[in-house]
Amino acid sequence: MTTLNIFCAGAGQAVVSQMAARFQRESGCVINAEYGAVGAMKARVVSGAPADVVVVTSALIDELIAEGEVVASSRVDLGRVGTGVAVRAGTPRPDVRNVDVLRANILAATRIVCPDPAVATAGKVVLRVLDQLGISKKVVPRLQYFPNGYAAMGNLAKSDGLLELGITQVTEILANPGVTLVGPLPDPVQNMAVYTAGLAVRSAHPERAREFIRRLTGFGAQATLSAAGFVVGS
Repeated sequence: MTTLNIFCAGAGQAVVSQMAARFQRESGCVINAEYGAVGAMKARVVSGAPADVVVVTSALIDELIAEGEVVASSRVDLGRVGTGVAVRAGTPRPDVRNVDVLRANILAATRIVCPDPAVATAGKVVLRVLDQLGISKKVVPRLQYFPNGYAAMGNLAKSDGLLELGITQVTEILANPGVTLVGPLPDPVQNMAVYTAGLAVRSAHPERAREFIRRLTGFGAQATLSAAGFVVGS
């Protein structure tokens, strides 16, 4: 039986898992999907792990193409994903609509969970935003890092702490019913990351892998991508 190995960034987990389940039912392929921070997913591919499809940021797909790990002609964008602020479901939602209120509410938070900036795009964004807001020194000691945004949101959902925030990709917030998306970061500090799928050079089943990519990124997938938090189209 054909097995497709997929390495996918956490920002794409909700939509890829949905598509994988459907593809598995319709094609008879076994889907073996691994999800995590973009840096960790790239490292898995570069290490030689069996890979057929890779879904990470556009920048990392380009790096993998340059390193001979992804087929250049297979590169297809899923869409853009912004960074958002979350709270535990059922707790008050702070205002994050502009930079001033965002700064005030981050300063008021007792703890902020986010992905590890060493491996995750959203983690890097958090540090950059704190620097832009001029509050890094005050807030960094209250940051708690997790391997990816899914893990961070899972922790926030189970916490009983007061005035706690989560900051990660919008798609990772929407995928967890235990947390609530307060809103995206305001435009002056927002970061829209493009996520891209590509065929691994060492794919054992390139035609099946290409078909999965077509289904994941084609017109029929746009509603699923939008519902998951992707901004699709121009």
